[in-house]
Amino acid sequence: MSAGSYVVRVAGADEDRAACFAVRKDVFVGEQGVPEDIEYDAYDAGAVHVLAIRRDGLPLGTGRLLTGPAATAKNGGAEDVGALGRLAVTKAARGLGVGAALVRAIEDAARERGLAAVDLHAQTHALGFYERLGYVAYGPEFPDAGIPHRAMRKSLG
Repeated sequence: MSAGSYVVRVAGADEDRAACFAVRKDVFVGEQGVPEDIEYDAYDAGAVHVLAIRRDGLPLGTGRLLTGPAATAKNGGAEDVGALGRLAVTKAARGLGVGAALVRAIEDAARERGLAAVDLHAQTHALGFYERLGYVAYGPEFPDAGIPHRAMRKSLG
């Protein structure tokens, strides 16, 4: 599958959001055992969700951007820093560039909103992926939903 066989877009319609949530359920709840009651949170309502979708309509991946008070709650209070989260790619789409395309779309959405940087909490096995995209880890390792994570940040300047 090439980048030409899928598109990445900001999720607008209800069916786009439903597709985003379905991918998250498959990846986080189904594969990683994250309890469903903590996978979906109050931040979802105000988040910018992005969706990677195959030309035939099959959802391949998703991620979200938090801004404003929701982001400052995640990034330690920096008002000009967004929070990237809930990045998930289906098993069938892994290794095809979908994750990187989703991150770029989230960064574009952050730039459009005038943000200077993006923070994220990466599962430690994914640190290399984010480092290749320009993110730098900081702070100690910490558990989230029983999975080890590290905080990371990328300047958008």
